[in-house]
Amino acid sequence: MVIFVVGLILFLGVHSVRVIADPWRTASIARLGIGPWKGLYSLASLAGFLVLVWGYGQARQTPIVIWSPPAAMRHATELLTLIAFIFLAASKIPNNAFKARVGHPMLIGVKFWALGHLLANGTLNDIILFGAFLAWAVVTYVASRKRDRREGVRYGVASVRGTSISVVVGLVAWAIFAGLLHKLLIGISPFG
Repeated sequence: MVIFVVGLILFLGVHSVRVIADPWRTASIARLGIGPWKGLYSLASLAGFLVLVWGYGQARQTPIVIWSPPAAMRHATELLTLIAFIFLAASKIPNNAFKARVGHPMLIGVKFWALGHLLANGTLNDIILFGAFLAWAVVTYVASRKRDRREGVRYGVASVRGTSISVVVGLVAWAIFAGLLHKLLIGISPFG
């Protein structure tokens, strides 16, 4: 469990630098240059992710059950992760209503993903993992919107085309991941 928590702290810590140490981040980019900064950021993120995955896999070997979710929660999770995939797609597709309305659709997608998984999983390691991601996404979203308002950031114009593409790409990606990849990568089939 210690390795899992260290990986989680490292991964989410790297992804929180702009929230908790923006002046340091800005100074580091100025000193190193954007390319080297992105390289170091990517390496630290990858290291955190690998330690997190390894530690989570170890924690799954000896689960501590806190609660047993009812079967209906699995259906709620399916719906929430579908919504999450649409928001994740919207974060990469220009001119969609999701981005125009919320500004940071990836963070909204992480919130839906984490909440869905919290509802369907009752082991301590799952509660720590998905609870941490949910808390991180909430805090980061609030900080990002506050920064955007301060800096006068505009999120772009919504179009039917961009919104439709976001929905279709999200639906297809969700179907592929939930129907095939989740079982291959995680070892659990979301649909039973």
